[in-house]
Amino acid sequence: MKTLNSKPQKTALNIALGLALIGASSFAVQAESITEALTSGKASANLNLRYESVEQDNESKDASALTLRTLLSYETGSFKGFSAKVEMEDTRIVLGQGDYTVGPSGYNPGIYSVIADPEHTELDQGYIQYKNDVVTAKVGRQVITMDGHRFIGHVGWRQDRQTFDAATFKVTPNKDLTLQYAYITQRNRIFAQDADFDAKDHLINASYKTSVGTLTGYGYLLEVDNDTDNALDTFGISFAGATKAGDAKIIYRAEYASQTSESATTEYDASYLNLEAGAVFSGITAKLGYEVLGSDDGAYGFSTPLATLHKFNGWSDQFLATPTQGLVDTNVSLAGKAFGGGWKVAYHMFDADDSADTGVDDLGTELNLSYVKKFGKHYNAGIKYAAYSAGDTKVDADKLWAWVGVKF
Repeated sequence: MKTLNSKPQKTALNIALGLALIGASSFAVQAESITEALTSGKASANLNLRYESVEQDNESKDASALTLRTLLSYETGSFKGFSAKVEMEDTRIVLGQGDYTVGPSGYNPGIYSVIADPEHTELDQGYIQYKNDVVTAKVGRQVITMDGHRFIGHVGWRQDRQTFDAATFKVTPNKDLTLQYAYITQRNRIFAQDADFDAKDHLINASYKTSVGTLTGYGYLLEVDNDTDNALDTFGISFAGATKAGDAKIIYRAEYASQTSESATTEYDASYLNLEAGAVFSGITAKLGYEVLGSDDGAYGFSTPLATLHKFNGWSDQFLATPTQGLVDTNVSLAGKAFGGGWKVAYHMFDADDSADTGVDDLGTELNLSYVKKFGKHYNAGIKYAAYSAGDTKVDADKLWAWVGVKF
């Protein structure tokens, strides 16, 4: 009887054992690397204590709020380009100073003037990211900003800032070209969880840097996912830059967009125009702006529902929704440094884009003042004031803010 040669079997067994040991070693190294990425990340905290008061010439009671917002974040290290971030956000009323209304969240409806800072605790961000030299991709709840917040922003001025449940992609094939795409499934707005919107939004943005400025084109296709026919499609182009003129720097911007708003029963079209020019000299920045959110024959006003609206058209927030007659904002501002901080003065003159069909022409004026200062690496404080004088519509309003913040 022949005896089987055991040498090939031993050789095969040795190879298998070797591969298993290599695999186990590789897995152990990867597991150690993953653990290191998870545990070697960065934790941070951001606290903002703010007082806000609102006085309006209407039947609502004057409002005041003292609120503390706390952001606690942890961002992991990177493993083969992958990382993750978790961030919790909480806002509390301090010392019982909560005499204000937040209608969408059901807080004191119809009693006081509105201060849009409800008490809340929620996941502010929670996403997985992949990043290399060309591509950045994120999936999960995240901050998205584009175009200086004019169309897509995080509304970071409010204590409950706006985030999105989305998949986002950013591609930078070279240092001058940037391509961005986002698909949003939920808009996490500033009024706590009960006022969030399900969505089916597509955001497309491409920009190219030249020697004299940045050229940007965009298409924002928005749809609230509420089982009704609706669409808000905006397409636009902008060019912004700066150049030297002796000891001064000249800044400029021009932008145009068209918009279609559709529902099951209506369809409206409106346009957008923004022109800005300014100069920086002797530490002072002076700007003149002309912004038109157009009207469709007095029945519809150009809309930017995902913008950081507080940044535009006056800090008193009179035009968070564009009036049906449209809005023309002619504004001038001065900004500079003093006593280690930054100051700004701005003045807005508001008019209707379409007064013939609505009988409304004068939409009022507004004065804005602010001073903000940082103290060391971690602390900041500021004060801000807005005074709105009504025109053919609305009522006079005064708003005041004072705050202190810390980041570490």
